[in-house]
Amino acid sequence: MPLTAQRSGTTSTPRRRRPPLRLSPVALSVRPSLRLARLLPGLALLLALAACSTASGPAEVLTPVAATAPAVSVAPVPGAASTVSYAPQSVTRFDDHDPFEFGARHPGLYPVHGIDVSKYQRDIDWQEVRRAGVAFAFIKATEGGDRLDSRFHDHTAGARAAGIPTAPYHFYYFCTPARDQALWYIANVPRSAVRLPPVLDMEWNAKSPTCKLRPDPATVRSEMRIWLDLVERHFGRKAIIYTTVDFHRENIDGHFRDHQFWLRSVAGHPEKVYPGHPWTFWQYTGTGKIPGISGPADINAFAGSRAQWQAWLKKHAR
Repeated sequence: MPLTAQRSGTTSTPRRRRPPLRLSPVALSVRPSLRLARLLPGLALLLALAACSTASGPAEVLTPVAATAPAVSVAPVPGAASTVSYAPQSVTRFDDHDPFEFGARHPGLYPVHGIDVSKYQRDIDWQEVRRAGVAFAFIKATEGGDRLDSRFHDHTAGARAAGIPTAPYHFYYFCTPARDQALWYIANVPRSAVRLPPVLDMEWNAKSPTCKLRPDPATVRSEMRIWLDLVERHFGRKAIIYTTVDFHRENIDGHFRDHQFWLRSVAGHPEKVYPGHPWTFWQYTGTGKIPGISGPADINAFAGSRAQWQAWLKKHAR
């Protein structure tokens, strides 16, 4: 995906902060034993909700969890759009060359962050990146049916040596058949490089000097299914889909709900920019500052707590 991109997803509607969650007090005139009896059903419900708080839908996509927010938070419920209780401040975990004011729904709510890199990030000090707290890395592997990213193998080896799990991503090219692109990815990505699930990057590339084609939505989805089917059968794993605001709106909104999504949203929380759409990873900046990387970096948040991240790794990583 481009290193720097125009922000999208902003609106002129002012943000409204959510009031803190408050529990109604039990009347003081009720005897303690009666008050406890009245509270027990509610406590049982809360425990039941917490027991199913790690997944949403057939792809088991996590809804956002405000694990580090000082405000009261409620565990997510399968199928819910979001149950985050937002903190009052607007912060991010890492510095930024061009910071955006996210308001209450900021990336700092999420404790697990990672990066995505390509040949444009050349000499990465992966040990320094790891010490900075980066928990995962999406690494560009291939593009179209004939391009291998020149830093793919170096980045993969460096991240592995530093103990950072990686996922190789394919940048889709609309002037090459999906089957050819899938076979190119399979031929150039060894199984050992697919620690995290493979990734299909779907976005319009207006800067491409060789391909200006923009297929209709039905064709886009058909080609995506061809790529996904071939790659998933080869690696034996369900792929993650990366997309941008405009591409998602024009082509895939409401589709591929059996897949996990990595959503780009650099000017607002995904819940606002992709209303009602579950997500597992949120790319919230393309201009971040990461120790060990010179120049701007793409930074992403995982949609859950540290414990949920470990559970996700146990299920999806190899």
